[in-house]
Amino acid sequence: MKSNITLIGMPGAGKSTVGIVLAKLNSCGFIDTDILIQINRQKPLQEIIDTAGYLNLRTIEEEEVLKINVEKHVIATGGSVVYSEKAMRHLKAVSDIVFLEVDFDIIKKRLYNIETRGIARPEEQTIEEVFTEREALYKKYAEHTVETSFLDQDAAAEEIVRKLKEQ
Repeated sequence: MKSNITLIGMPGAGKSTVGIVLAKLNSCGFIDTDILIQINRQKPLQEIIDTAGYLNLRTIEEEEVLKINVEKHVIATGGSVVYSEKAMRHLKAVSDIVFLEVDFDIIKKRLYNIETRGIARPEEQTIEEVFTEREALYKKYAEHTVETSFLDQDAAAEEIVRKLKEQ
């Protein structure tokens, strides 16, 4: 097992909430790359998309991920990190990558604020199209997959710990 754990998955999959619980369980630090972006750019994600475009947000996300140089941390990524092969290679080198898999119907219910949430996608792309496109990328990069559709954040974190101990 590597020193860090990176959580990937759709917006609304619970990466941040599960990540905090997982960090507590493992007595380690927690990094949310979306928050890093907002702190370092002094803007909400949606504002970056509105002013500079979704592709610019993806570029910024890659830059922030490539700067991560920590040990004993849980890293919750933005949902679009998987579009950057460079960022994913970096994360894989420093962490175990866990895909939080959630059924589309549940994601759809959780993403009530799709227009303001800061999801890096073309404006005309539906959330279902985003889901389908990204699902394949999450599976490509995941070293472990945890189905969390019907788990609360505590159960999801415990399942991640269990899976990582199995390796």
